[in-house]
Amino acid sequence: MFRIRRVYDDILPVNQTAIREVRQIFTDQFPGAGLRDIDSLTERLRNPFQQQFRAMLYVAENGRGRVLGFAIVLHDPVVGFCFLDYLAAGKMLKGRGVGAALYEQVRSEAVRLGARGLFFETPPDENGEPKDPALRKQSAARLRFYEQYGARPIVGTAYQTPVPGMGGGGMPFLVYDDLDRPQPLRVDFVRQVVRAVLEQKYSYLCPPEYVEAVVASFRDDPVRLREFRYVKAPAPHQLAAPRPVEAIAMSVNDKHDIHHIHERGYVESPVRISVIRSELSAAGLVEPLAVKEYGMEHITAVHDANFVDYLQRACENAPRGKSVYPYVFPIRNAARPPRELSVLAGYYCIDTFTPINANAFPAAKRAVDCALTAADEILSGRRLAYALVRPPGHHAERRTFGGFCYFNNAAVAAHYLTRYGTVAILDVDYHHGNGQQEIFYERSDVLTVSIHGDPDFAYPYFTGFADERGAGPGEGFNHNYPLPEVQDGPQYRETLAKALDAVREFRPAFLIVALGLDPAKGDPTGTWLLRAKDFEQNGQMIGTLRLPTLVIQEGGYRTRTLGVNARHFFQGLARSAYAE
Repeated sequence: MFRIRRVYDDILPVNQTAIREVRQIFTDQFPGAGLRDIDSLTERLRNPFQQQFRAMLYVAENGRGRVLGFAIVLHDPVVGFCFLDYLAAGKMLKGRGVGAALYEQVRSEAVRLGARGLFFETPPDENGEPKDPALRKQSAARLRFYEQYGARPIVGTAYQTPVPGMGGGGMPFLVYDDLDRPQPLRVDFVRQVVRAVLEQKYSYLCPPEYVEAVVASFRDDPVRLREFRYVKAPAPHQLAAPRPVEAIAMSVNDKHDIHHIHERGYVESPVRISVIRSELSAAGLVEPLAVKEYGMEHITAVHDANFVDYLQRACENAPRGKSVYPYVFPIRNAARPPRELSVLAGYYCIDTFTPINANAFPAAKRAVDCALTAADEILSGRRLAYALVRPPGHHAERRTFGGFCYFNNAAVAAHYLTRYGTVAILDVDYHHGNGQQEIFYERSDVLTVSIHGDPDFAYPYFTGFADERGAGPGEGFNHNYPLPEVQDGPQYRETLAKALDAVREFRPAFLIVALGLDPAKGDPTGTWLLRAKDFEQNGQMIGTLRLPTLVIQEGGYRTRTLGVNARHFFQGLARSAYAE
């Protein structure tokens, strides 16, 4: 078994390893080729807009992450075509499974990008070229493989003319795959393709006069393709539908429903998870993950150990089937905290509506496991991952809980990811992300950005003001955007654009989105007016950051529209994050 994934950059260790293994396969499979294209691959991935061609790398990996094969694709969005630069499998592999899967992925991606055709080169299989019979047999096998997809060499041109000074013979065919859309291959289009290939891919090799002569040799309209030689001509195909964009990896808290508060008015209910999950699954947007278990050290890395110990003990000692709510809020004298657990609740809690009960701690711990499971999926090379969790976390500070939150899932995940680079947390919940702000207020490796209702009227009231910018090493690395009570979609997006500019300026390696869906019209905890189409546009704007992105669920309590709003957000995010 293997999976195919796109490698976007060399930031992650898993991508660095993959690129090294791609280089080894390239060396093994193309011993006579120079390493120019492979040596420049990292730079081309980092700066995809550096030239007209955009380089895309796909790798096929086994269950241990070993690269079995790769494909490098060049996309020209101006002319509107894709060029398959290299496709190869490891020399120890037998059969066509990996190569076929990679080629089918490339074709699907070309269709998704709106390419008018897929072009590539292959060694010739006729006129005694290559001279080595074994290589000629290999060329024939390669062309037989491509003919099964309807791809054939272009004939009647000077494309195979040797470049002056490079010797003669063995020049490659230019092959065209119509991507299951049989239509005349217009000469004007192909001339643009050939010029782009010769002037960009082979700029170091082809003098201008050679380029002009080859381009001018394309005279037939439609351009002629060689007759099928190895397979029977395929029957007319239907338009190839692009495969869905890579599914969003989703971890779901499988213990969330043990934390079910039945008191009237407690809107943070289990149904929130089911309506979101069912909507995303029905849309084919997500791929479920098995949740892994992580040690408590990840929680105590961002939360005070005494607070964590208290929360665990208080939950274990809570009366079965009942909840304890804070009712006394002593001045926080760290030297003389209360001893009674029920009184101590007010020492660690910021409100009167976040309960202590037997299931709060295990549910909150499992939510952290979900966030870290999704974070590991980002580290494995995924572009998008989603932790669908409850209880939420963004109101939990280093030593306090509240706002339905016990542990700060986003903060734990952010600290976890800082081992590999800087992190930006973008909190789009209606309520201020006071937890992330307080935890990272004096750190410069995590940027915290929050768009929320002004604390003059919105929970948690005591934090989230625009002049809170961080302190010490963290000064300037906290951004708050408090907004008025009435806010529609266009107004919200004006502020979102400013928040995204702050993230871009920070240039993080990773993005965490604390996804609150409570800006929705009719949410019982908010006053804003966002609808499904607004969430889709918000997701699309966030996706333009093109960062490895971990989304962690926070608020959102109008269950009639919660699933639909989530689906629209992720549709916009995925469409933009995977776009070229």
